[in-house]
Amino acid sequence: MANVTRQFLLLNPHHYHPQATLKSSFLLSKLPRSASGSGSGSGSGARYAPRSRNFSTTPLLCSLSHPLPQSSDAGANASIVGDLLDYLNESWTQFHATAEAKRQLIAAGFHLLNENDEWDLKPGGRYFFTRNMSCLVAFAVGEKYKVGSGFHVIAAHTDSPCLKLKPKSASSKAGYLMVNVQTYGGGLWHTWFDRDLTVAGRVIVRNGNDSFVQKLVKVQKPLLRIPTLAIHLDRTVNKDGFKPNPETHLIPLLASKLETSLDSTDKNSTSSKDAHHSLLMKVLSDELSCEVDDIMDIELSICDTQPSCLGGGNNEFIFSGRLDNLASSYCALRALIDSSKSSSDLSSEHAIRMVALFDNEEVGSDSVQGAGAPTMFQAIRRISSGLTDSYAGEGAFERTIRQSFLVSADMAHGVHPNFMDKHEENHRPMMQKGLVIKHNANQRYATSGITSFLFKEVGKIHNLPIQEFVVRNDMGCGSTIGPILASGVGIRTVDCGIAQLSMHSVREICGKEDIDIAYQHFKAFYNTFSSIDRKLNEDL
Repeated sequence: MANVTRQFLLLNPHHYHPQATLKSSFLLSKLPRSASGSGSGSGSGARYAPRSRNFSTTPLLCSLSHPLPQSSDAGANASIVGDLLDYLNESWTQFHATAEAKRQLIAAGFHLLNENDEWDLKPGGRYFFTRNMSCLVAFAVGEKYKVGSGFHVIAAHTDSPCLKLKPKSASSKAGYLMVNVQTYGGGLWHTWFDRDLTVAGRVIVRNGNDSFVQKLVKVQKPLLRIPTLAIHLDRTVNKDGFKPNPETHLIPLLASKLETSLDSTDKNSTSSKDAHHSLLMKVLSDELSCEVDDIMDIELSICDTQPSCLGGGNNEFIFSGRLDNLASSYCALRALIDSSKSSSDLSSEHAIRMVALFDNEEVGSDSVQGAGAPTMFQAIRRISSGLTDSYAGEGAFERTIRQSFLVSADMAHGVHPNFMDKHEENHRPMMQKGLVIKHNANQRYATSGITSFLFKEVGKIHNLPIQEFVVRNDMGCGSTIGPILASGVGIRTVDCGIAQLSMHSVREICGKEDIDIAYQHFKAFYNTFSSIDRKLNEDL
Protein backbone atom coordinates (compact mmCIF):
# COMPACT_ATOMS: atom_id res chain seq x y z
CA MET A 1 0.00 0.00 0.00
CA ALA A 2 1.37 3.38 -0.97
CA ASN A 3 2.58 5.73 1.72
CA VAL A 4 0.23 8.52 2.71
CA THR A 5 0.92 11.73 4.56
CA ARG A 6 -0.60 11.31 7.97
CA GLN A 7 -2.08 14.34 9.70
CA PHE A 8 -4.06 13.72 12.86
CA LEU A 9 -5.79 16.20 15.08
CA LEU A 10 -3.77 17.01 18.17
CA LEU A 11 -6.36 16.06 20.75
CA ASN A 12 -5.95 16.83 24.41
CA PRO A 13 -5.65 13.44 26.13
CA HIS A 14 -6.59 15.04 29.44
CA HIS A 15 -10.08 15.55 28.01
CA TYR A 16 -10.29 12.13 26.45
CA HIS A 17 -13.74 10.63 26.17
CA PRO A 18 -14.47 7.56 24.04
CA GLN A 19 -17.47 9.20 22.38
CA ALA A 20 -15.74 12.54 21.87
CA THR A 21 -12.61 11.41 20.05
CA LEU A 22 -12.08 10.21 16.53
CA LYS A 23 -12.59 6.50 16.15
CA SER A 24 -9.45 4.46 16.64
CA SER A 25 -10.14 2.75 13.32
CA PHE A 26 -9.69 6.09 11.56
CA LEU A 27 -6.54 7.02 13.43
CA LEU A 28 -4.91 3.62 13.18
CA SER A 29 -5.83 3.22 9.51
CA LYS A 30 -3.23 5.85 8.72
CA LEU A 31 -0.39 3.88 10.29
CA PRO A 32 1.89 1.58 8.28
CA ARG A 33 1.13 -2.09 8.81
CA SER A 34 2.93 -5.29 8.16
CA ALA A 35 1.40 -8.20 6.37
CA SER A 36 1.63 -10.10 9.61
CA GLY A 37 -0.64 -7.59 11.30
CA SER A 38 1.86 -6.16 13.75
CA GLY A 39 0.72 -3.23 15.81
CA SER A 40 -2.49 -2.56 17.64
CA GLY A 41 -6.02 -1.53 16.91
CA SER A 42 -8.76 -3.73 15.59
CA GLY A 43 -10.32 -1.14 13.35
CA SER A 44 -7.99 -1.22 10.34
CA GLY A 45 -9.24 -4.41 8.78
CA ALA A 46 -8.25 -3.27 5.30
CA ARG A 47 -4.70 -4.27 6.11
CA TYR A 48 -5.10 -7.40 8.16
CA ALA A 49 -7.74 -9.71 9.50
CA PRO A 50 -9.59 -8.50 12.62
CA ARG A 51 -8.54 -10.14 15.85
CA SER A 52 -10.16 -10.59 19.21
CA ARG A 53 -8.62 -9.19 22.38
CA ASN A 54 -9.06 -9.36 26.11
CA PHE A 55 -8.14 -5.72 26.39
CA SER A 56 -8.94 -2.46 24.66
CA THR A 57 -6.94 -0.45 22.16
CA THR A 58 -5.75 3.12 22.66
CA PRO A 59 -6.18 5.68 19.88
CA LEU A 60 -2.96 7.45 18.92
CA LEU A 61 -3.96 10.98 19.85
CA CYS A 62 -0.91 12.69 18.41
CA SER A 63 0.28 14.57 15.37
CA LEU A 64 2.15 12.47 12.82
CA SER A 65 2.41 14.99 10.01
CA HIS A 66 5.58 13.47 8.57
CA PRO A 67 4.85 10.22 6.71
CA LEU A 68 6.67 7.12 7.86
CA PRO A 69 7.87 4.48 5.40
CA GLN A 70 5.85 1.31 5.21
CA SER A 71 6.74 -1.48 7.60
CA SER A 72 7.68 -5.09 7.02
CA ASP A 73 7.40 -5.73 3.31
CA ALA A 74 8.45 -2.36 1.92
CA GLY A 75 12.15 -3.18 1.74
CA ALA A 76 15.33 -2.79 3.73
CA ASN A 77 14.61 0.84 4.61
CA ALA A 78 11.12 0.17 5.98
CA SER A 79 10.28 1.96 9.21
CA ILE A 80 8.77 0.19 12.20
CA VAL A 81 8.20 3.39 14.19
CA GLY A 82 4.44 3.46 13.60
CA ASP A 83 4.17 -0.15 14.70
CA LEU A 84 6.27 0.59 17.79
CA LEU A 85 3.85 3.36 18.77
CA ASP A 86 1.03 0.85 18.47
CA TYR A 87 2.93 -1.64 20.60
CA LEU A 88 3.64 0.94 23.29
CA ASN A 89 0.01 2.03 23.38
CA GLU A 90 -1.09 -1.57 23.80
CA SER A 91 1.55 -2.42 26.38
CA TRP A 92 0.67 -0.53 29.54
CA THR A 93 1.94 -3.42 31.68
CA GLN A 94 4.35 -6.33 31.28
CA PHE A 95 1.31 -8.58 30.84
CA HIS A 96 -0.05 -6.54 27.95
CA ALA A 97 3.40 -6.31 26.35
CA THR A 98 3.71 -10.09 26.43
CA ALA A 99 0.15 -10.59 25.16
CA GLU A 100 0.76 -8.28 22.20
CA ALA A 101 4.07 -10.00 21.42
CA LYS A 102 2.24 -13.33 21.55
CA ARG A 103 -0.43 -12.07 19.15
CA GLN A 104 2.16 -10.86 16.66
CA LEU A 105 4.13 -14.12 16.79
CA ILE A 106 1.01 -16.19 16.14
CA ALA A 107 0.04 -13.87 13.27
CA ALA A 108 3.51 -14.41 11.82
CA GLY A 109 3.14 -18.19 11.92
CA PHE A 110 5.03 -19.07 15.10
CA HIS A 111 3.69 -22.08 17.01
CA LEU A 112 2.79 -21.70 20.69
CA LEU A 113 4.43 -24.25 22.99
CA ASN A 114 3.58 -25.16 26.57
CA GLU A 115 6.41 -25.70 29.03
CA ASN A 116 4.36 -28.50 30.63
CA ASP A 117 4.13 -30.51 27.40
CA GLU A 118 6.59 -32.42 25.26
CA TRP A 119 7.86 -30.39 22.32
CA ASP A 120 7.88 -31.66 18.75
CA LEU A 121 10.47 -29.47 17.03
CA LYS A 122 11.78 -29.53 13.48
CA PRO A 123 14.51 -27.69 11.54
CA GLY A 124 12.98 -24.64 9.90
CA GLY A 125 10.28 -24.44 12.57
CA ARG A 126 9.31 -21.30 14.50
CA TYR A 127 8.09 -21.57 18.07
CA PHE A 128 7.55 -19.67 21.32
CA PHE A 129 6.29 -20.04 24.87
CA THR A 130 5.33 -17.68 27.67
CA ARG A 131 5.73 -17.83 31.43
CA ASN A 132 3.57 -15.99 33.96
CA MET A 133 2.02 -14.02 31.08
CA SER A 134 4.98 -11.62 31.46
CA CYS A 135 7.99 -13.54 30.10
CA LEU A 136 8.38 -14.85 26.55
CA VAL A 137 10.93 -16.92 24.64
CA ALA A 138 10.62 -17.25 20.84
CA PHE A 139 12.96 -19.03 18.44
CA ALA A 140 13.40 -20.00 14.80
CA VAL A 141 15.40 -23.15 13.95
CA GLY A 142 17.85 -22.99 11.07
CA GLU A 143 17.27 -25.57 8.32
CA LYS A 144 20.88 -26.75 8.64
CA TYR A 145 20.92 -26.85 12.44
CA LYS A 146 22.89 -29.68 14.00
CA VAL A 147 23.19 -30.42 17.70
CA GLY A 148 26.10 -28.47 19.12
CA SER A 149 25.47 -25.45 16.89
CA GLY A 150 24.86 -22.16 18.64
CA PHE A 151 21.92 -19.98 19.59
CA HIS A 152 21.91 -16.31 18.57
CA VAL A 153 19.86 -14.55 21.22
CA ILE A 154 18.60 -11.03 21.82
CA ALA A 155 17.33 -10.56 25.38
CA ALA A 156 15.37 -7.63 26.81
CA HIS A 157 12.78 -7.03 29.52
CA THR A 158 9.07 -6.26 29.60
CA ASP A 159 8.81 -4.43 32.92
CA SER A 160 9.30 -0.74 33.74
CA PRO A 161 9.33 1.25 36.99
CA CYS A 162 5.78 1.97 38.10
CA LEU A 163 3.41 1.99 41.03
CA LYS A 164 1.55 -1.23 41.89
CA LEU A 165 -1.52 -1.68 44.06
CA LYS A 166 -0.92 -3.12 47.50
CA PRO A 167 -2.79 -6.35 48.40
CA LYS A 168 -5.08 -4.17 50.50
CA SER A 169 -5.27 -0.89 48.63
CA ALA A 170 -8.37 0.74 50.08
CA SER A 171 -7.81 3.75 52.31
CA SER A 172 -9.61 7.00 53.09
CA LYS A 173 -8.19 10.39 54.04
CA ALA A 174 -9.75 13.82 54.51
CA GLY A 175 -12.94 12.85 52.72
CA TYR A 176 -11.24 11.14 49.76
CA LEU A 177 -11.02 7.55 48.63
CA MET A 178 -7.33 6.73 48.16
CA VAL A 179 -5.53 3.74 46.61
CA ASN A 180 -2.47 2.48 48.46
CA VAL A 181 0.44 1.56 46.20
CA GLN A 182 3.93 0.06 46.28
CA THR A 183 6.85 1.52 44.35
CA TYR A 184 8.25 -0.91 41.78
CA GLY A 185 11.82 -0.33 40.64
CA GLY A 186 13.79 2.91 40.73
CA GLY A 187 11.32 5.34 39.25
CA LEU A 188 11.55 9.11 39.10
CA TRP A 189 8.52 9.29 41.36
CA HIS A 190 8.12 13.05 41.25
CA THR A 191 7.16 12.73 37.56
CA TRP A 192 4.04 10.75 38.52
CA PHE A 193 2.44 13.75 40.23
CA ASP A 194 -0.33 15.63 38.43
CA ARG A 195 -0.65 12.99 35.70
CA ASP A 196 -3.92 11.50 34.49
CA LEU A 197 -3.51 7.96 35.76
CA THR A 198 -5.47 4.74 35.64
CA VAL A 199 -5.04 1.01 36.33
CA ALA A 200 -4.16 -1.98 34.17
CA GLY A 201 -2.95 -5.51 34.76
CA ARG A 202 -4.09 -9.06 35.40
CA VAL A 203 -7.26 -10.24 37.10
CA ILE A 204 -8.31 -13.74 38.15
CA VAL A 205 -12.00 -14.25 37.42
CA ARG A 206 -14.31 -17.09 38.41
CA ASN A 207 -15.51 -18.78 35.24
CA GLY A 208 -18.29 -21.03 36.51
CA ASN A 209 -18.13 -24.63 37.74
CA ASP A 210 -15.28 -23.85 40.14
CA SER A 211 -12.86 -22.91 37.33
CA PHE A 212 -10.90 -19.69 37.06
CA VAL A 213 -9.44 -17.70 34.19
CA GLN A 214 -6.76 -15.03 34.01
CA LYS A 215 -7.83 -11.91 32.15
CA LEU A 216 -6.08 -8.70 31.24
CA VAL A 217 -7.74 -5.40 32.02
CA LYS A 218 -6.91 -1.86 30.99
CA VAL A 219 -9.13 1.02 32.13
CA GLN A 220 -8.81 3.64 29.41
CA LYS A 221 -10.22 6.68 31.19
CA PRO A 222 -8.27 8.83 33.67
CA LEU A 223 -9.23 7.23 36.98
CA LEU A 224 -6.57 8.34 39.47
CA ARG A 225 -4.37 11.32 40.23
CA ILE A 226 -1.53 12.14 42.63
CA PRO A 227 -1.85 15.87 43.28
CA THR A 228 1.14 17.98 44.21
CA LEU A 229 1.10 20.34 47.15
CA ALA A 230 0.49 23.95 46.13
CA ILE A 231 3.57 26.16 46.27
CA HIS A 232 1.73 28.44 48.70
CA LEU A 233 1.96 25.60 51.23
CA ASP A 234 5.55 24.64 50.34
CA ARG A 235 7.36 27.91 49.68
CA THR A 236 10.88 26.43 49.58
CA VAL A 237 10.19 23.60 47.15
CA ASN A 238 11.92 25.27 44.19
CA LYS A 239 15.00 25.99 46.31
CA ASP A 240 15.20 22.84 48.38
CA GLY A 241 13.82 20.42 45.81
CA PHE A 242 10.71 18.28 45.65
CA LYS A 243 11.33 15.22 47.83
CA PRO A 244 8.13 13.20 48.15
CA ASN A 245 7.92 10.44 50.73
CA PRO A 246 7.05 7.31 48.71
CA GLU A 247 4.93 5.86 51.53
CA THR A 248 2.84 8.89 52.46
CA HIS A 249 2.88 11.22 49.44
CA LEU A 250 2.50 8.78 46.53
CA ILE A 251 -1.08 7.73 47.24
CA PRO A 252 -3.39 8.26 44.25
CA LEU A 253 -6.77 9.88 44.75
CA LEU A 254 -9.71 7.84 43.42
CA ALA A 255 -12.84 9.77 44.35
CA SER A 256 -14.60 11.87 46.90
CA LYS A 257 -15.59 9.68 49.81
CA LEU A 258 -18.90 7.94 49.26
CA GLU A 259 -21.46 6.99 51.83
CA THR A 260 -20.28 4.05 53.92
CA SER A 261 -23.09 1.89 52.58
CA LEU A 262 -21.79 2.37 49.07
CA ASP A 263 -18.11 1.76 49.74
CA SER A 264 -17.65 -0.46 52.75
CA THR A 265 -14.41 -2.37 53.15
CA ASP A 266 -13.28 -4.76 55.83
CA LYS A 267 -9.62 -4.18 56.69
CA ASN A 268 -9.32 -7.66 58.20
CA SER A 269 -10.86 -9.46 55.25
CA THR A 270 -8.74 -11.47 52.79
CA SER A 271 -11.40 -11.19 50.08
CA SER A 272 -10.37 -9.21 47.00
CA LYS A 273 -13.57 -7.21 46.98
CA ASP A 274 -13.09 -6.21 50.62
CA ALA A 275 -9.40 -5.34 50.25
CA HIS A 276 -10.08 -2.73 47.59
CA HIS A 277 -12.63 0.05 47.24
CA SER A 278 -15.96 -1.22 45.95
CA LEU A 279 -15.95 1.66 43.47
CA LEU A 280 -12.67 0.40 41.97
CA MET A 281 -13.98 -3.16 41.88
CA LYS A 282 -17.11 -1.96 40.08
CA VAL A 283 -14.97 -0.23 37.46
CA LEU A 284 -13.02 -3.46 36.95
CA SER A 285 -16.14 -5.61 36.74
CA ASP A 286 -17.60 -3.28 34.11
CA GLU A 287 -14.40 -3.52 32.05
CA LEU A 288 -14.36 -7.31 32.34
CA SER A 289 -18.12 -7.76 31.88
CA CYS A 290 -18.39 -9.85 35.01
CA GLU A 291 -19.84 -9.57 38.48
CA VAL A 292 -17.76 -8.03 41.26
CA ASP A 293 -18.11 -11.25 43.26
CA ASP A 294 -16.50 -13.16 40.39
CA ILE A 295 -13.26 -11.19 40.72
CA MET A 296 -11.05 -13.44 42.83
CA ASP A 297 -7.79 -11.48 42.83
CA ILE A 298 -6.09 -8.61 41.07
CA GLU A 299 -2.53 -7.69 40.11
CA LEU A 300 -2.69 -4.10 38.92
CA SER A 301 -0.26 -1.34 38.05
CA ILE A 302 -0.84 2.40 37.95
CA CYS A 303 -0.47 3.64 34.37
CA ASP A 304 -0.29 7.01 32.63
CA THR A 305 -3.14 7.46 30.16
CA GLN A 306 -1.29 9.80 27.78
CA PRO A 307 -0.63 7.93 24.52
CA SER A 308 2.81 7.40 23.04
CA CYS A 309 3.43 9.68 20.08
CA LEU A 310 5.94 11.47 17.92
CA GLY A 311 7.14 14.93 18.95
CA GLY A 312 9.74 17.57 18.34
CA GLY A 313 9.93 20.25 15.66
CA ASN A 314 10.45 17.64 12.95
CA ASN A 315 8.61 14.78 14.65
CA GLU A 316 12.02 13.25 15.23
CA PHE A 317 11.42 12.12 18.83
CA ILE A 318 9.24 9.50 20.45
CA PHE A 319 7.51 10.68 23.62
CA SER A 320 6.28 7.75 25.68
CA GLY A 321 6.29 5.89 28.92
CA ARG A 322 8.01 2.50 29.18
CA LEU A 323 10.56 3.06 26.41
CA ASP A 324 12.88 1.38 28.90
CA ASN A 325 12.64 -1.33 27.85
CA LEU A 326 9.75 -1.95 25.49
CA ALA A 327 11.54 -0.16 22.66
CA SER A 328 14.32 -2.76 22.81
CA SER A 329 11.82 -5.59 23.24
CA TYR A 330 9.85 -4.59 20.17
CA CYS A 331 12.90 -4.06 17.94
CA ALA A 332 14.15 -7.53 18.93
CA LEU A 333 10.76 -9.15 18.41
CA ARG A 334 10.28 -7.62 14.98
CA ALA A 335 13.83 -8.48 13.95
CA LEU A 336 13.21 -12.16 14.75
CA ILE A 337 9.84 -12.21 12.96
CA ASP A 338 11.11 -10.41 9.86
CA SER A 339 14.32 -12.44 9.60
CA SER A 340 12.43 -15.74 9.80
CA LYS A 341 9.36 -15.12 7.64
CA SER A 342 9.89 -17.88 5.11
CA SER A 343 11.80 -21.12 4.73
CA SER A 344 14.29 -19.31 2.51
CA ASP A 345 15.24 -17.04 5.42
CA LEU A 346 16.35 -20.10 7.39
CA SER A 347 17.49 -22.34 4.53
CA SER A 348 21.22 -21.74 5.04
CA GLU A 349 21.14 -21.07 8.78
CA HIS A 350 23.09 -23.46 11.04
CA ALA A 351 22.14 -21.71 14.27
CA ILE A 352 18.90 -21.06 16.15
CA ARG A 353 17.65 -17.47 16.35
CA MET A 354 16.03 -16.54 19.65
CA VAL A 355 14.37 -13.66 21.50
CA ALA A 356 14.01 -13.77 25.28
CA LEU A 357 11.86 -11.14 27.01
CA PHE A 358 12.03 -11.26 30.80
CA ASP A 359 10.07 -9.67 33.61
CA ASN A 360 11.38 -8.11 36.85
CA GLU A 361 14.66 -6.69 35.50
CA GLU A 362 13.95 -3.41 37.28
CA VAL A 363 14.02 -5.16 40.66
CA GLY A 364 16.95 -7.54 40.19
CA SER A 365 15.54 -10.33 37.98
CA ASP A 366 15.31 -12.81 40.86
CA SER A 367 11.94 -14.36 40.05
CA VAL A 368 10.52 -17.32 38.16
CA GLN A 369 9.79 -15.00 35.23
CA GLY A 370 13.01 -12.99 35.54
CA ALA A 371 16.40 -13.43 33.88
CA GLY A 372 17.74 -14.84 37.13
CA ALA A 373 15.67 -17.98 36.58
CA PRO A 374 17.13 -20.64 34.23
CA THR A 375 14.26 -20.17 31.76
CA MET A 376 16.36 -19.41 28.70
CA PHE A 377 18.99 -22.05 29.34
CA GLN A 378 16.39 -24.69 30.12
CA ALA A 379 14.80 -23.82 26.78
CA ILE A 380 18.15 -24.10 25.00
CA ARG A 381 18.73 -27.53 26.54
CA ARG A 382 15.22 -28.71 25.64
CA ILE A 383 15.50 -27.42 22.08
CA SER A 384 18.89 -29.02 21.55
CA SER A 385 17.65 -32.31 22.98
CA GLY A 386 14.40 -32.18 21.02
CA LEU A 387 16.24 -31.78 17.71
CA THR A 388 18.50 -34.79 18.38
CA ASP A 389 17.54 -38.05 16.70
CA SER A 390 20.40 -40.05 18.19
CA TYR A 391 23.30 -39.78 20.61
CA ALA A 392 24.68 -36.26 20.24
CA GLY A 393 28.09 -36.96 21.68
CA GLU A 394 29.79 -35.77 24.83
CA GLY A 395 29.01 -32.26 26.11
CA ALA A 396 26.38 -31.36 23.52
CA PHE A 397 24.82 -28.62 25.67
CA GLU A 398 28.18 -27.19 26.69
CA ARG A 399 29.31 -27.08 23.06
CA THR A 400 26.07 -25.33 22.17
CA ILE A 401 26.66 -22.63 24.77
CA ARG A 402 30.22 -22.04 23.58
CA GLN A 403 28.91 -21.52 20.04
CA SER A 404 26.16 -19.17 21.21
CA PHE A 405 26.03 -15.38 21.45
CA LEU A 406 23.75 -13.09 23.47
CA VAL A 407 22.82 -9.48 22.78
CA SER A 408 21.57 -7.90 26.02
CA ALA A 409 19.41 -5.03 24.75
CA ASP A 410 18.50 -2.36 27.28
CA MET A 411 18.09 1.37 26.85
CA ALA A 412 21.21 3.56 27.17
CA HIS A 413 21.85 6.98 28.72
CA GLY A 414 22.01 9.61 26.00
CA VAL A 415 23.93 12.77 26.79
CA HIS A 416 21.65 15.41 28.34
CA PRO A 417 22.24 18.88 26.86
CA ASN A 418 21.58 20.52 30.25
CA PHE A 419 23.76 18.08 32.21
CA MET A 420 26.61 17.18 29.87
CA ASP A 421 29.05 16.89 32.77
CA LYS A 422 27.22 13.73 33.91
CA HIS A 423 28.86 11.88 31.00
CA GLU A 424 32.52 11.01 30.49
CA GLU A 425 33.66 13.50 27.87
CA ASN A 426 34.70 10.94 25.24
CA HIS A 427 31.67 8.71 25.66
CA ARG A 428 28.56 10.82 25.19
CA PRO A 429 25.97 8.84 23.20
CA MET A 430 23.56 10.94 21.19
CA MET A 431 20.05 10.22 19.99
CA GLN A 432 19.63 9.45 16.28
CA LYS A 433 23.22 8.13 16.07
CA GLY A 434 22.72 4.38 16.40
CA LEU A 435 22.97 1.68 19.03
CA VAL A 436 25.22 2.19 22.06
CA ILE A 437 27.61 -0.56 23.18
CA LYS A 438 28.01 -0.40 26.96
CA HIS A 439 31.37 -1.07 28.64
CA ASN A 440 32.29 -1.37 32.32
CA ALA A 441 35.61 -2.64 33.65
CA ASN A 442 33.88 -3.82 36.83
CA GLN A 443 31.51 -6.05 34.84
CA ARG A 444 28.33 -4.12 35.47
CA TYR A 445 27.92 -4.71 31.75
CA ALA A 446 28.92 -8.04 30.17
CA THR A 447 30.62 -6.59 27.08
CA SER A 448 34.15 -7.82 26.33
CA GLY A 449 36.60 -6.84 23.61
CA ILE A 450 35.60 -9.91 21.60
CA THR A 451 31.84 -9.44 21.89
CA SER A 452 32.08 -5.72 21.17
CA PHE A 453 34.13 -6.40 18.04
CA LEU A 454 31.73 -9.02 16.71
CA PHE A 455 28.66 -6.84 17.24
CA LYS A 456 30.37 -3.84 15.66
CA GLU A 457 31.28 -6.00 12.66
CA VAL A 458 27.59 -6.73 12.13
CA GLY A 459 26.92 -2.99 11.96
CA LYS A 460 29.99 -2.27 9.84
CA ILE A 461 28.99 -4.75 7.13
CA HIS A 462 25.54 -3.16 6.91
CA ASN A 463 26.71 0.46 7.24
CA LEU A 464 24.96 0.94 10.56
CA PRO A 465 26.33 3.52 13.04
CA ILE A 466 27.46 2.46 16.51
CA GLN A 467 28.33 4.39 19.68
CA GLU A 468 30.06 3.43 22.92
CA PHE A 469 29.45 4.31 26.54
CA VAL A 470 31.34 4.07 29.83
CA VAL A 471 30.24 5.71 33.05
CA ARG A 472 32.41 8.30 34.77
CA ASN A 473 34.80 6.91 37.40
CA ASP A 474 33.25 9.14 40.06
CA MET A 475 29.73 7.85 39.43
CA GLY A 476 28.01 4.56 40.05
CA CYS A 477 27.05 2.33 37.15
CA GLY A 478 23.74 0.62 36.56
CA SER A 479 23.49 -2.90 35.24
CA THR A 480 21.38 -5.11 33.00
CA ILE A 481 20.36 -8.73 32.54
CA GLY A 482 23.58 -9.16 30.53
CA PRO A 483 25.90 -10.08 33.43
CA ILE A 484 23.19 -12.28 34.98
CA LEU A 485 22.81 -14.36 31.83
CA ALA A 486 26.49 -14.29 30.89
CA SER A 487 27.57 -15.62 34.28
CA GLY A 488 24.75 -18.16 34.39
CA VAL A 489 26.35 -20.62 31.98
CA GLY A 490 29.17 -18.68 30.32
CA ILE A 491 27.50 -17.40 27.15
CA ARG A 492 29.33 -14.69 25.19
CA THR A 493 27.45 -11.42 25.71
CA VAL A 494 27.43 -7.83 24.50
CA ASP A 495 25.42 -5.13 26.29
CA CYS A 496 23.88 -2.50 24.04
CA GLY A 497 20.96 -0.10 23.95
CA ILE A 498 19.14 2.78 22.30
CA ALA A 499 20.12 6.22 23.64
CA GLN A 500 17.33 7.98 25.51
CA LEU A 501 16.63 10.83 27.91
CA SER A 502 14.41 10.90 31.02
CA MET A 503 15.06 7.24 31.80
CA HIS A 504 12.64 5.93 34.48
CA SER A 505 10.41 8.97 34.20
CA VAL A 506 6.70 8.42 33.68
CA ARG A 507 7.33 10.01 30.27
CA GLU A 508 10.58 9.22 28.41
CA ILE A 509 12.11 10.30 25.10
CA CYS A 510 14.19 8.62 22.39
CA GLY A 511 15.05 9.28 18.76
CA LYS A 512 12.80 8.00 15.98
CA GLU A 513 15.77 7.11 13.75
CA ASP A 514 17.36 5.00 16.47
CA ILE A 515 14.35 2.66 16.51
CA ASP A 516 14.85 1.78 12.86
CA ILE A 517 18.63 1.54 13.27
CA ALA A 518 18.22 -0.85 16.22
CA TYR A 519 15.72 -2.96 14.27
CA GLN A 520 18.06 -3.12 11.27
CA HIS A 521 21.06 -3.96 13.48
CA PHE A 522 19.18 -6.74 15.28
CA LYS A 523 17.88 -8.13 11.99
CA ALA A 524 21.41 -8.02 10.54
CA PHE A 525 22.65 -9.86 13.64
CA TYR A 526 20.26 -12.72 12.96
CA ASN A 527 21.01 -12.80 9.24
CA THR A 528 24.79 -12.51 9.26
CA PHE A 529 26.26 -13.37 12.66
CA SER A 530 26.94 -17.01 11.78
CA SER A 531 29.24 -16.02 8.90
CA ILE A 532 30.97 -13.29 10.94
CA ASP A 533 31.57 -15.55 13.92
CA ARG A 534 33.24 -18.23 11.77
CA LYS A 535 35.91 -15.73 10.71
CA LEU A 536 37.16 -15.15 14.28
CA ASN A 537 39.55 -17.60 15.90
CA GLU A 538 38.80 -16.65 19.48
CA ASP A 539 40.92 -19.12 21.46
CA LEU A 540 44.49 -19.73 20.25
